[in-house]
Amino acid sequence: MKATALPHSTSRHRPLCILATLTLLACASGCSRQAQAVDSDEVTFESQTFRVVSVDLQRESLSLHWKDPENGQPFGTIEALRQWGMAHDTRLLFAANAGIYDRQFAPLGLYVEDGRTVVPLNLFRGNPAAGNFSIQPNGVFAIYPDGHAAVRTSTDFKADGKPARWATQSGPMLLVDGQVNDRFVDDSSSLKWRSGVCAKTPHKVMFAVSESPVNFHTFARLFRDELGCRDALYLDGTISQFYVDGEGYAGAPTFMVKPYAGIFAVFTTAKP
Repeated sequence: MKATALPHSTSRHRPLCILATLTLLACASGCSRQAQAVDSDEVTFESQTFRVVSVDLQRESLSLHWKDPENGQPFGTIEALRQWGMAHDTRLLFAANAGIYDRQFAPLGLYVEDGRTVVPLNLFRGNPAAGNFSIQPNGVFAIYPDGHAAVRTSTDFKADGKPARWATQSGPMLLVDGQVNDRFVDDSSSLKWRSGVCAKTPHKVMFAVSESPVNFHTFARLFRDELGCRDALYLDGTISQFYVDGEGYAGAPTFMVKPYAGIFAVFTTAKP
């Protein structure tokens, strides 16, 4: 009986199979990176390190959270908000403190949550020595009902008269129309952990927090010269931290963190 010849395709196509496997793996890795809800990077600027997180508002929802809607108690911490999300079948992808607050742990300026103005716009011009919020101009970060975001000085926000869906007021402004706040001193020795936000485009929001103490002038130039923003708002200082799912916390040391009044968040319903 004549033996049946084995097909030659096995050895001939093995390199193609290996190539296809490698291609699939590369695609899976690349697709995974593209599918990330938030982009998180470590950026070095003028020998200092910052954590920069960008959110595409056309892909993800950025929201603000102060109190648990079920019991009215402030969340206070990012961890408490994360646990709340888990209890509601969502996963916290990103969180950051949302701005300066008063001695009663309430937002010091405008705070709008899902279209409801919880705290009105604060245009009081106090003594700058009393706190960063009083350094002029201060400003508002807002996301509007049509989904676009903007950073405006507080007076310009009021003049616009546009209702926001989400908004927080803080201060001072880091950049106004591409210019560093003229109240900042280039070689200032006032060094603190600092966080801030800008809307680089109407749908791309960029957050940054320093990994070590930095002065206002350097922090403002990070937003202008490294991140390409024209208007940027300071959020807070020594207590500032970011949370990024899978990476943990960045910013100020945990022992320096105090309860927050408002917290930015990006949630997803997707399971890990």
